[in-house]
Amino acid sequence: MSSVISSTGIGSGLDINSIVSSLTTAKAAPETNALNRSKTALTAEVSAFGTFNSALATFQATLTTLQDPTKLASRTAALADTTIASATATSSAVAGQYSIQVQNLAAAASLSSNPVASAATTIGTGTLTLAVGGASTSITIDSTNNTLQGIVAAINSATNNPGVTASILTTTAGARLVLSGTATGAANTIKVTQSGGDGGLAALQYDPANGLKNLTQTQAAADANFSVNGYAATSPSNVVSSVITGVTLNLLKPTASGTPTTLTIGNDTQSAQTSIGTFVTALNGLQTSIQSLTGYDAATQTAGPLLGNQTLLSFQSQLSKILGQVNSSISSGPNSLAALGIAANPQGTFSTNATTLSNALTASVSSVAKLLSGPNGIATQLNSFVTQYTQAGGLLDTINTSLQSSLSNITKQQADLTARMAVYSATLTSEYNAMDTAVALLKQTQTYLSQAFNTNSGSSSNSTSTSTGLGSGTLNTGG
Repeated sequence: MSSVISSTGIGSGLDINSIVSSLTTAKAAPETNALNRSKTALTAEVSAFGTFNSALATFQATLTTLQDPTKLASRTAALADTTIASATATSSAVAGQYSIQVQNLAAAASLSSNPVASAATTIGTGTLTLAVGGASTSITIDSTNNTLQGIVAAINSATNNPGVTASILTTTAGARLVLSGTATGAANTIKVTQSGGDGGLAALQYDPANGLKNLTQTQAAADANFSVNGYAATSPSNVVSSVITGVTLNLLKPTASGTPTTLTIGNDTQSAQTSIGTFVTALNGLQTSIQSLTGYDAATQTAGPLLGNQTLLSFQSQLSKILGQVNSSISSGPNSLAALGIAANPQGTFSTNATTLSNALTASVSSVAKLLSGPNGIATQLNSFVTQYTQAGGLLDTINTSLQSSLSNITKQQADLTARMAVYSATLTSEYNAMDTAVALLKQTQTYLSQAFNTNSGSSSNSTSTSTGLGSGTLNTGG
C-alpha cells in the first residue's frame, strides 16, 4: 500500500489550488480594497495639487511686470525723421516734445601710411608705440614681423592694445597701412612713435604735437555736436543718454541746416494695458482651477478632488482680500483694482472694463504703477503671498512631500499584505494537502479492505457448497 501523494487533490478530488486562491483573495479583499481606495484618493490629491501649482505658477509669472514700476509705467520715444536718430525712453522720462538738430556725428580717428610695393614689403625693426587718449602699448618689431603684413598682425594681437585696429588697403598706388580707432570722441586721437631698431619704422610715426606727421590723418577723432531745443550739446559717442533724463538717443546722421527733427516722449499705455490684461487672464485661470478642484457638480454628483480642502479655501480667502483692498494712501488716481475697471463676477472670475482701464492709463500711467507696483503695490503683495506656496520648501512643497510619503506607506502596506497572504496561502495549501493525503490513504485502506473482504467471502462460499454436495450424495447412495 503506497503512502505518497504526488499531486494535490488526487485523494479528495478537490481543486485545492482554486480553493486556496479564492480563500486567500477573500481574506485579503477588505484590506486590499481599503488600501486601493486610499491610494486612488491620494493619487488624485497629488494630481490636483499639481494642477493648482501649475495655475499658480502661470499667475505668478504675470506679476513680474506689474510689480516693477519701470516696466509698467514705460514710455515711448519717437522721432519724426528716423534717419536722423532713434531713441528709447525709460519710465523716468517725462512726456513731452523736443527739437533735435545734429551738426556732426562723433567719429573715430583714422590714419594711413604712404604706399609701398606690397603687403610683403619690409618696413623696418624696432619698438612701435601706439597711444590712444591716456592708454598706450609698445610692440616689438623684429626680423620675424618687419613686413607691412607682419606689423598689422602684431598691432592687432598686441597685449593691452589701447583701441587701434590695423589693416592693409591695396590700391593701384600700392599697399598702405591703415590704423583705425575703436572709440569715437575727440579725446581718442591716435599717436604712433618708434624707437631703436633699423629706423625703418619712422615711416609710421604720427605725433603732430612733436612735428611727426609721416602718416596721413584721413579722419579726425571728433565729438558729436548737436542741440536740444536750441541748446548746444556734445558727446564723445553717438549714443547719448546724459542729455534728456530717461532718454537715450542714437545719432545717425546730421540734419539739414536749420531743419531740426522732433522727438516725442509719450506714455506707453498699450504695453501696460497688455500686461494688466495678461494678469487678469491668468487670475481667471487660477480661479477656475480652484473652483474645479474644490467644487461639487450637482448635475453629475461629482465632487472635486480637493472639496473642502482647507489649504485652497484659505488661499482663496486671502487672495480675495488682497485683490479687493483699497489703498487709502493714494490720494489721486486709482486706489483699487475696481477703479481700474477690474471687477469680480458672481462666478468668482474677473472682468475688465477696457475703457475704464484705458482712461486710467492715459490719465497717469505712474498712478496705476503706484497702485500695482512698489513695496505696498497689489502685485507686490500678491507675489509675496503666492511665493509662500510656490517656493522650495513652501506650503505646496510640504504638502506634496507629505502625500508622497503617504503613498509610499501604502505601497509598503500593500507589499506587507502580499507577503502575509503568501504565508496564509502556503498554510492553507499545506493543510489542504495534508487532508488530501489523509483522504487518499483512507481510500487506499478502504480499497485494500474491500478487496480482502471480497476474497475471503468467495472462499467461504465455495467451501460450504462442496461439503453440502458430498453429504447429499452419500445420502442418496445409501437409499
